[in-house]
Amino acid sequence: MLNFIYRIKKIQVVFSLLFFIVIFSVSAQTHVSVPLDHRVYYLLEMAETRGLCPPLPAVKPYTRAKVIEIINEILSTQQSVFRGLSGSERRILEEIKSEFEIKEAGADLWNGIYRFNFLRNDSLLFSGEAGAGLESVNSVAHYRDEGERYIGTDTWGTLYFNGDIGRNFSFFVGISAGLLSAERNLLGDYYLYASESTVFTDETVDIYSQPLAFFPYTYQKGWDGFMFDVKKDMTAGSMESWPGALSVAPRMLAEMAFAAFDDTLLIRIGRVQREWGAMTKGSSLIFNASARPFVGFEFILNPISWFSISSITGVLEFDNANGISEPALTFQNAFSLTQFEFNFKNYIHVSMGSSAIWAKRLELGYIFPLIDNFFYQNFIGDFDNMAIFMNFKGQYPGLGKIWFSFFMDEVELSSIKRVFDRDQHMFAYQAGLQVIIPLLPFASFTASYTKIEPYNYTHLRVKTPWYDIEMEQAYVNNGVSLGHYLPPNSDEIKLRFEIHPMARFSGFFQYQLIRHGADFGPQQVDGSSLYSELDPDGRGSKASLKKSFLNDGAYQWMHIIKAGGFFKFNNLPLTIFGEAGIVNTYFTEIDQYTYINTYKGRSGSGSYFKYTALILTIGIRIFL
Repeated sequence: MLNFIYRIKKIQVVFSLLFFIVIFSVSAQTHVSVPLDHRVYYLLEMAETRGLCPPLPAVKPYTRAKVIEIINEILSTQQSVFRGLSGSERRILEEIKSEFEIKEAGADLWNGIYRFNFLRNDSLLFSGEAGAGLESVNSVAHYRDEGERYIGTDTWGTLYFNGDIGRNFSFFVGISAGLLSAERNLLGDYYLYASESTVFTDETVDIYSQPLAFFPYTYQKGWDGFMFDVKKDMTAGSMESWPGALSVAPRMLAEMAFAAFDDTLLIRIGRVQREWGAMTKGSSLIFNASARPFVGFEFILNPISWFSISSITGVLEFDNANGISEPALTFQNAFSLTQFEFNFKNYIHVSMGSSAIWAKRLELGYIFPLIDNFFYQNFIGDFDNMAIFMNFKGQYPGLGKIWFSFFMDEVELSSIKRVFDRDQHMFAYQAGLQVIIPLLPFASFTASYTKIEPYNYTHLRVKTPWYDIEMEQAYVNNGVSLGHYLPPNSDEIKLRFEIHPMARFSGFFQYQLIRHGADFGPQQVDGSSLYSELDPDGRGSKASLKKSFLNDGAYQWMHIIKAGGFFKFNNLPLTIFGEAGIVNTYFTEIDQYTYINTYKGRSGSGSYFKYTALILTIGIRIFL
């Protein structure tokens, strides 16, 4: 037993030296992440808007210890006319807080967990929990015009192990197996370049519809690497990249987190879901919750109440649509992001920073958080994909908030007056407001407008140091945008009402209008796909490099109305959730429009369509 304790102590010392941190005593709570889809994030956002807690960090996920700290502040806040907690709201917070507190060791069969700890001299040395869970999302869509019906599933069983070593270091490992089906339609070809180019020969990629059984832009790629069709042999030659038929797939998430200086500093390394710079849940233009996870090293410092600095560097994962070797050959990217946050009490929030997509090589400047990525590129040469961003939020505690977010991928100062009609100006912006609804528990109404300009989040392939071939450097990870979930050349109006009347129940009603330039067919619009690459030849003069939203080709319009919620049973380890609604989509086309390239789509492909779909999605969680 003494040898075992000695080995555990050695592990703690090694990690201390690794992160160059002096260990200080902090509360005995775990520092592993709270998943981004947990309902606690909405409740904390409501509390911040009502002035019940100090400004929240714009870097997620939070740790369990951080969530407990914030909830304790909310519960201890002095009540006022606009900011008081009702009795039901207080009970909601206390019940959710109990989910994150350390429980007694032993088997907890009701929650599918076994907890344990080892003590030495009455001090907590090593504690942890092992558990299992199941989450199954199942959706059915009926397309009225065609009379077709589609069924999809996203079902995952998970085994996990997490714990604390001492009072500063925490870890988590989760391994999942999934049963998946998300059928799509092949729509046609998309041309990477708008053609008058004398530099590049145009190339095409296959374009698919959104998964047919799910609401548009809600189905998230949840598997790692490849999958296998259950009707085929599980061999290297039968690997698939998308669950067009019923398939099985693996997933693995893991992290190590180190907190010190009374939780002023958090260092985390791992592969987890993240969201940075979101002014409301799921809204970030910079690093969205819909992005695929990757192994990254995070540094988060909050030395004073009104200022913090955060930095992350990680290795991105290639899109496996064309196999395991060829796509990885040209996608060997790292990602660095630094964000500074400033707050004036609960009234003003400003965050800003820069990011870099860079082909993997030894670049200490991108890793070092105190040197801006955008400026550092000027020290080493123009080889990488740089972006800068800014968020501004103003709020009156108890009433609501307004915000504006801006992401700049690329602009050309010599033509800045033509920022809305030249493709070389690549950016995204978002404006929104959120109003607190009085007398209803944790209720709000949110309205936002988001615009993603053509070619934003894309990048021209270039040769970079250490590589003899042209490397892809788009703002993507595993084929999915790191930024907003909308593709380039899109906009969205979103209206959402949400209420949490009980800790175990919530509901919402939402309307979206999404418009997107066609990325297939004879009126496809250049710059409308993450695969797009801006033609560098004659940017300021060619007709093919001008943009006119809704007027330069075919555009898809989506009207989405849905309602949903979740309910967690009190006497069963079961949560049910879901949403139901209608999707109406159609295309607008421009008379006499001719694509710059001669369209050479597949026979029978490229036609524009319209449909009305009724969609029902129902999910269950067991032990989660």
